[in-house]
Amino acid sequence: MTPRSVANILPAHAISMGGTTIHQPLPTQRIDQIDPFLLLHHFGPFKVAPGERDPLDVGPHPHRGFEPVTLLYSGGLRHRDSRGNTGYLRDGDVQWMTSGRGIIHSERASDEFVSRGGIMEGIQLWVNLAPEHKMVQPRYQDIKAADIPVVPLADGASMRIVAGHWGESVRGPAKVYGDLLVWQLDLPADTVVELPVPTDYNLAVYLLDGGIVSSTGFPYGARTMLHYRNDGEGVRLRGEAPLTRVLLLGGRPIGAPVVSHGPYVMNSQTEIMEAMRDYGMGKMGFYIDEEPQ
Repeated sequence: MTPRSVANILPAHAISMGGTTIHQPLPTQRIDQIDPFLLLHHFGPFKVAPGERDPLDVGPHPHRGFEPVTLLYSGGLRHRDSRGNTGYLRDGDVQWMTSGRGIIHSERASDEFVSRGGIMEGIQLWVNLAPEHKMVQPRYQDIKAADIPVVPLADGASMRIVAGHWGESVRGPAKVYGDLLVWQLDLPADTVVELPVPTDYNLAVYLLDGGIVSSTGFPYGARTMLHYRNDGEGVRLRGEAPLTRVLLLGGRPIGAPVVSHGPYVMNSQTEIMEAMRDYGMGKMGFYIDEEPQ
C-alpha cells in the first residue's frame, strides 16, 4: 500500500462554549471543511463529581441541512428532539442525527450520570448533506456500543467501524447519505497499522490523545487533526504512546457550495434565510421537554 502524505496539520484550539472549554481542529482559518466533514468538537475529558453541574447542558436549538453526530467515549447523555425522539447514550454509544429539512434538539448529561459522576468525553462531528438530501425528513439513530463491530488489527490494535465498511464483510451500523468512513482506532505503542481508504475519498485523522508517527517518520501529538492528500491508497500509522485513540474520517467529497449560518448548513444564502424563517414559523416542530430523564 502506498500511504498518503499529510497536506495540513490542524491543532485543536481551545474555545469556550457556554462556559465550557472544548477543542476544535475543524474548521480553522485555513480550512473551512474537509468535504464532507464540516466541524469537529472534542469535549472533555471532564471529571464530574456526583451531583455536580452538567458540563455540557446544550439546550434546545435547531438544525437544518447536515448530520450532527455525537460519539460518546465515556459518560452519559440524554437526547431529546422535536420529532419525539429520546435517546440515552453511555460509554461507547453513538448518536447519528440527520437534521434534513429541520429539527430542534437538546443534549444534556443524563440524570444517571449526574448522580453518579465520572468522566465525560466525546466528539461532536458535523457531516454535510448533498443538495439532493438537504431537505430529507429528519432521522435519529441511537447506536449502542454493542452493535458497533470491532475489527482486531496487528499487535493488539483494534478498530470500531461506526460508518462505512472494512473489507467486504464488515459494515458499520450507521445509516448514512453518501459514501463515508467513520472509524475509531485504538493503537498501542510501537504497533504499525495500514488502513486502506478509497483514493477518491478525502481523509483526515484526529488524535484524541497519545501520539503517532507517520509513514515519513514525523511524530504528531494529542489533539491534532491530520488532513491527507489524495496521493495514496490509505494511511500508515505507528503508535507513540501506551495507547493512542484515533478517529479516522473518510468520505467522497460532495463538491457543492457551502453556506452556513449558526446551526444551518445550506447551499445558498437564500436557503439560509428560508431556514431561519421556517424555524420562526414552527415548521421544524416544537420541542417539549416533558419526559423525565
